[in-house]
Amino acid sequence: MTGLKVLIVEGDAERVRHWHAVLEFLGYEPVVLPPDAGVGWTPPPQHGWVAVLVGQVSAGDLLAASLLKLRQQCGDLPWVIVDISGCLSPPVAAAVQAGHTHWQIDFPLGYKRLADVLRRAQLHLTQSRIALSPTLAYGPGGRSPAIARVRRMIERVAPFDSTVLVLGESGTGKERVARHVHELSTRMRKPFVPVNCGAIPVDLLESELFGHEKGAFTGAVTARIGRFEHAEGGTLFLDEIGDMSLPMQVKLLRVLQERTYERVGSNAPRECNVRIVAATHRNLEQMIEQGRFREDLYYRLNVFPIEVPPLRERAEDIPELIDALAIDVERARGTQVTLSPATVQALAALPWPGNVRELAKLIERLAILVPDRPVERSDLPARYSSVPVTGHARVEFPSEGLDLKDHLAGIEVRIIRSAMDEANGTIAKAARLLRLQRTTLVEKLRKYQIATDLASCDVVGPTVSEI
Repeated sequence: MTGLKVLIVEGDAERVRHWHAVLEFLGYEPVVLPPDAGVGWTPPPQHGWVAVLVGQVSAGDLLAASLLKLRQQCGDLPWVIVDISGCLSPPVAAAVQAGHTHWQIDFPLGYKRLADVLRRAQLHLTQSRIALSPTLAYGPGGRSPAIARVRRMIERVAPFDSTVLVLGESGTGKERVARHVHELSTRMRKPFVPVNCGAIPVDLLESELFGHEKGAFTGAVTARIGRFEHAEGGTLFLDEIGDMSLPMQVKLLRVLQERTYERVGSNAPRECNVRIVAATHRNLEQMIEQGRFREDLYYRLNVFPIEVPPLRERAEDIPELIDALAIDVERARGTQVTLSPATVQALAALPWPGNVRELAKLIERLAILVPDRPVERSDLPARYSSVPVTGHARVEFPSEGLDLKDHLAGIEVRIIRSAMDEANGTIAKAARLLRLQRTTLVEKLRKYQIATDLASCDVVGPTVSEI
């Protein structure tokens, strides 16, 4: 099941039964509007709904009144209108003429056509949420191809309830990716609850996640609900999942499999309706080989991996990120900070081991140190000003010009080949030498058609090129 609901509005009981079966087959949860529903009927909350499947509705009956109320209170929920008689009933025609978002399909329902329309409805809801909020449209900061692919993957997976694993170095903005997934999902009006698994002591993590009963352990003077209960209906973000102990991994795996858990000190199971987004800067595949991470949990979490590129791989985003971070500092502190072009160029030439988080802290520091004039390169702390800027070095061009894209690709191919030679053809080792995720290296090997044994790579989940 996708976890998404479709409301059926149709007066004919036989058609209702058939449409109910079709929707279940397609993986949706069908909900039937009762024929005797009327003005006292309450429209469903927006969470979890993708569309309304509208059939024959006669003017003046109770279903027509309910349909009008649904249109007024859930205006962004698209309709899928089934043309049964070749002529739309007046309540449905009125909604169409008013410009309500809809798709019209022929009767009887075709599985393929209905599935396609419902996917379009999901995409429409996602795009509507982006349009309503400029911060959502921006998403993870920057406009480079690398971060654009990340945003595209977020928009693809957000409407579904699939578990997401966000990978990337510390400071790359993994929590921002997780929040963006939540904000574009059908769970956007429910809680987003972050948990840093590495910051909570091992013996307290179970209570923190699942809660505990009064007297469950020394100091448990009252009952306490856990993060799963706080996130009910919404999204639970498990940051630094690679720092979770093996016994706790077993308990999390059971929750993912059974969708139930128990508070510490209780044997009463509790059902949970929570979407899991996990994140880590660690190489989980290497940890599996070392016996420090459960392979079965890895495959449960790695349904849809999103790899956030480090800042050094998208240096073209740095000027835009600096502008955005300067605005954040001004809002938070009331202090303006501007950087000269030479300073921005110097910062763009740095490797940024701390990634976006390091850049944000630097901008905040500069706002305090140089609040009244543009920041020059000489104003930067020593570690940021000592790197030579080579942007003005003269390049000799051949008479016919230089294809920059092909030239850079050639450099990348040579580096990858050298790493593969150094690693004796072992992809995992070469990925570590290049500081890449193994899936990213496999994708590059395929892209450049570098001969190696890719059949043994077992890449889990879609790669960027498949999105």
